[in-house]
Amino acid sequence: MTRPTFPGGGRAAVIGYLLALATASGIGCRQDVQGQTTQEEPPRHTNALIHSDSPYLLQHAHNPVNWMPWGPEAFEIARREDKPIFVSIGYSTCYWCHVMERESFEDEEVARVMNEHYVCIKVDREQRPDIDQQLMLATQLMTGRGGWPNSVWLTPDGRPFVAGTYFPRDQFLAALKELARIWR
Repeated sequence: MTRPTFPGGGRAAVIGYLLALATASGIGCRQDVQGQTTQEEPPRHTNALIHSDSPYLLQHAHNPVNWMPWGPEAFEIARREDKPIFVSIGYSTCYWCHVMERESFEDEEVARVMNEHYVCIKVDREQRPDIDQQLMLATQLMTGRGGWPNSVWLTPDGRPFVAGTYFPRDQFLAALKELARIWR
């Protein structure tokens, strides 16, 4: 097998070529309309998922939803505040997971209702297949079908009481409000 050659040869030429390519493509900087380099704006929101090692959970670390990872802390808060738990299970290459994030989890109004009335947990099904399997079974038993994102409402002690998959924004917001009303 022959290696590719670059004009001028050698490592220095390859590095120079790559630097020129990166500079020409604008990699590493952004320019405003006057051509001056600007800094990226810091995220407006950061939640507990920022400490995760899951690429999927990190995708949601700057949602306005106060997401928490699955664990005893989330359940303790739900019990102490007598709030139902909303669990969203997905994975990083799931199309409908990204649609629901864009439509609902990045929406300030939806996030406000979620944060006020629920303890919100995000689960990466690839890291926690045990939770995924258990809650997918609940969704299938309640609805006759399953899929991702898997959206499950739990009592503070972890018992599923409503489940579904992808919800369009308005339907999801209506469900959040109605379930919060019924819970109280």
